[in-house]
Amino acid sequence: MKTKEELSRRNFLSNTALGAIGTIGAAGFLASCTGAEKKGTELKLPVQLNEAPDGKVLRAGLIGCGGRGTGAAVNFIDAGPNLQIVALGDVFQDKLVECRATLKKERNIEVADEKCFIGFDSYQKVIDAGVDIVLLCTPPHFRPGHVEAAVNAGKHIFMEKPIAVDPVGARSVLISSKKAEQMGLCMISGTIRRVQKDYMETYRRVTSGEIGEVVSADIIRNGGSLWVKKRLPGQSDMEYMLRNWVNFCWLSGDHIVEQFIHEVDVMNWFVGKIPVKAIGWGGRQRRITGDQYDFFSIDYVYDNGMHTHCAARQISGCSNQKKEIITGTKGFADCSGTIFDLKGNPVWNYPYPKEGDTDLTWKVKDPFVQEHVNLVTAIRSGKQISDAEAQINSTLITIMGRISAYTGKDVTWEEMLNSDLYLGPKTYVMGPVPNIPETPPVIGVEAKST
Repeated sequence: MKTKEELSRRNFLSNTALGAIGTIGAAGFLASCTGAEKKGTELKLPVQLNEAPDGKVLRAGLIGCGGRGTGAAVNFIDAGPNLQIVALGDVFQDKLVECRATLKKERNIEVADEKCFIGFDSYQKVIDAGVDIVLLCTPPHFRPGHVEAAVNAGKHIFMEKPIAVDPVGARSVLISSKKAEQMGLCMISGTIRRVQKDYMETYRRVTSGEIGEVVSADIIRNGGSLWVKKRLPGQSDMEYMLRNWVNFCWLSGDHIVEQFIHEVDVMNWFVGKIPVKAIGWGGRQRRITGDQYDFFSIDYVYDNGMHTHCAARQISGCSNQKKEIITGTKGFADCSGTIFDLKGNPVWNYPYPKEGDTDLTWKVKDPFVQEHVNLVTAIRSGKQISDAEAQINSTLITIMGRISAYTGKDVTWEEMLNSDLYLGPKTYVMGPVPNIPETPPVIGVEAKST
């Protein structure tokens, strides 16, 4: 990784890595759109079961035993009958112990001592522990390598978002996903909105032309600051960064990639096009650790001249807002369940069941469980599913915005496909991590006095 003084567009973007895509090529990458259908056609939504069908026991191994990983393990168990968590892996002993205790307390799950693994190689030990499915929930820097190992071992995959923190990692997951497809493996990612009935029905109506032709989008996620882990005496660089991973770009991708991907993924889904350029702004005012920004604003430009705006902020004490607005020629949609005319009058609202209703047709199941229901259902029915390419695109689009904001330069989609940007070390030991200063990028050049 480059030092602060070397942060420039040239170092972020180079033209040497497109060949790494191999036979897939840039055209294939561009063709893997975000799931849109032709506007004006009546889209039929896939049927989502409330619970996965019964079948032979499916054994899952959890890689990454933090809060989200532990939650994903519980969500998997809740997806249907005959599901087991049989192996755990994490870098830190205390995280694994906490996870085991939570699984025992909340779902009476006991994982044998010999199936609990500690260290940077614990992911491979979990994969080799007789599992059918792996749940990949480590900091996203590690996702590409873990996905590759799981696919090579023939395992079905649940992978938390995002799938990478840099273009090199995104391309690696693309290659792995193509191999998984050829092997008949199922892959489901943690971009949960695509499995929520309220979002799905709104998408169906937008795709059917109820707001006319899509002409823009306004996407916002403003919230308070995330958790912070200060450095303790005696901690190595690696331990400190791993325990404070949401504040380091090489581990999380910054919050535009690690969290805002949910909202950007919704935009990509509804708009159905990949932007050709990002023009980004951002900075840091309140973060006290790490090397990231705490606010972003990105103007995405498309091949037809359309613009969409995405903004995210993580600063406490400010106005909070989450907004996913898609505007068309006849009206606009709040993607979570409302359609408006051009005057702002609601013309349709998602029919959430009222308390006491016996008809649960429109009930929105917890999407964190629904994604596992879909995964298990696909495995047991023999109907392969994968949303990998949609998440790869959404990950790369957020990375494109981050790089533009970090450098103060416009960044194109083509440059993303060609970039050899890789963040972080390539070997992992509990020791020094050189060339990653705990300071954010600074754009432009210093003003000179006259």
